[in-house]
Formats: sequence, structure tokens, C-alpha cells
Amino acid sequence: MEKIRLGRTELVVSRVGFGGIPIQRISEDEAIAVVRRCLELGINFLDTANGYTTSEERIGKAISGRSEGLVLATKSLERTPEGIENHLKLSLERLGVKSIDLFQFHNVSDAGTLDKILAPGGLLTVAEEAKRAGLIKHIGVTSHQIDTAKEAVKSDRFETIMFPCNFITCEDAEELLPLARERDIGFIAMKPLAGGMLDNIPLAFKYLLQFPDVVSIPGIERVTEIEAIIPIVARPQPLTAAEQAEIERLRQELGTRFCRRCEYCQPCAVEIAISDVMAFPSLAKRLPLVRLYTGKFAEELEKAADCTECGDCEERCPYHLPIREMIVEHVKMYRAGKREYQKRLA
Repeated sequence: MEKIRLGRTELVVSRVGFGGIPIQRISEDEAIAVVRRCLELGINFLDTANGYTTSEERIGKAISGRSEGLVLATKSLERTPEGIENHLKLSLERLGVKSIDLFQFHNVSDAGTLDKILAPGGLLTVAEEAKRAGLIKHIGVTSHQIDTAKEAVKSDRFETIMFPCNFITCEDAEELLPLARERDIGFIAMKPLAGGMLDNIPLAFKYLLQFPDVVSIPGIERVTEIEAIIPIVARPQPLTAAEQAEIERLRQELGTRFCRRCEYCQPCAVEIAISDVMAFPSLAKRLPLVRLYTGKFAEELEKAADCTECGDCEERCPYHLPIREMIVEHVKMYRAGKREYQKRLA
């Protein structure tokens, strides 16, 4: 597979990487087999996160004894120095390596969080000390909010930026990618299939291949998924007029029903985590059932039933999404799924 330079990191990575969220959903043996098949097909960039439950550990087992030439990326959602240090220690243990190639601050999607990371003596200092100690080689950031992502890039304190990139949520191609190129910051495209909302794989990857310096990291759950992607990447072809027309059709169809997680809808008067609720159909395709129907996401979906339908969120939404209608739909979807999940446990 063709490899590209990941910005100023000087890391050389495969055009398509491995996204480590979905392997939480399958057995350990299946997960190891999926990772190893990706390696066989030429993928050398593996992305995971401390918060992805079993993902780091399963990747570590899959690459045991064969990590030469791989680029390992992980992330932390922690927002305290002690938490960052603990997550880094756990990641090293789980992945079975002495250093992490790319350590990323996970989901930095508001100005306050970015300020906390960049502040003198702040969280970035912890990562920089770990870099000097040889525990990590490069430092990056991930985000879902375009303005915060642009400020992170402008700070020149990170070597990579990860942001959603697909032909539905393409604001980054117009605004963020040029900015990253100016500063030689590596660009990693998360959600190339829009979190599972796009099922036309050739169209999705032909769109992304027009950006020669972008590495995309589809979440891979089954061997057949990566085997469908690799031929498209191996023999890139320009989009045809018919394919361009299909992209525009899908943009029109999904654009009015697709949350970009920009958070402009907030604050909610009754404190509903709107973007998480809006993302439920996508999360349902990627996360283990226990994470969907217990804990944080379950609490957020239950809370969404408190919506007063005031409409303030829809007035703020730059994409004019029917948020109130979608909240009702997703709560209904969540409750139906939870009933089925509970039946399995009974």
C-alpha cells in the first residue's frame, strides 16, 4: 500500500490506517485476527484510545513480536496531569511497547479544554516531559469542533490533528486541512464512513483519496471490511461525473439529518448532551452493547426524554437540523435496543 509522510512528525504511514473502536464489539480472537489481516494487507498505522475498553490490549496481543515498522497511536480523555500519566502508563502496558509513536489529547472540542491543555504548566507539559523521557515520540490532538480544531492547529503545539472527514462533513477539507498544510501538521481523517452512516465504500474512499496527504482511519470490525477498502486505495481512480452527482444526492439526503457535533446547539436548558443523543445511530453500529445500554451513554439517552422541545437548539444549529424530532426518534430507538439487550441478559 502507498505510504505518506504524516506532516512534521516525519512518520511514514499507510494511506489507510486502522481505527480501533469496533474491535471492542467482537471476541478477542476475532479482534486479533482482524488486526493481523490489516497488517498483512499493508496497513502500518494503528489508532486506538485508552477509553476504548479492550482495544489497546487486543492490538497489543495482535502485534506482539511483530511491531517493527508499525506506527502506534493512542489517546487520552483525561484532563488532569495525574490522569494523563496514568493513561500513558496503561497504554504502554496494554500495547506491550516501550514508547507510543503518537500520543493524542482526545476529543478537545471546546475552547476551555484547549486552554487547559496549552496553559503554562498545563496538560501538554506532561506529554512533553514524557516525550523527552522517550515514552512517546510525537504529540497530537483530536477534535469534533471546527473552531477549536483550527485554534489547536494555529497554536503550533501539536504535530497532528485528527478530525472527522468524509463527503458529508467536509468543512475540514475547506477550512482545517489548508491550515494544517501551512504549518506542516499531519492530518488524520476519522469517520471516513461518517460513523457508519455511509455504506458506499468506493465513493467514500475515492472522495478521500483526492487528498494525497491525509491518512484515513476507518473503524474495522470484520476482515471483509478492510478487504473491500484495500483494492480502492491500491488502484485510486478519480471520481466520475456520475459519482460526483451521487455524492451531491447523498449530501442533500443526509445533510439535513446528520449531526457534525459542532456543539453550537449548546447550552441545553435541561442539560441534554445533544450531540451524543444525535449520534446514537452511529454509536449503535460501533460500540459494545454494554457501553450503549449502561453507564454514560445510557444516562444521556434517558436524560434526553426530559426534552421540553423549547427549540433553542434548532435556532442555534448552523445546519438547521430537526433536533427535537431526532431526539424523539433516537430515544425511541435506544429504548427498543435496550429492551432487546435486557432480553439477552435474562
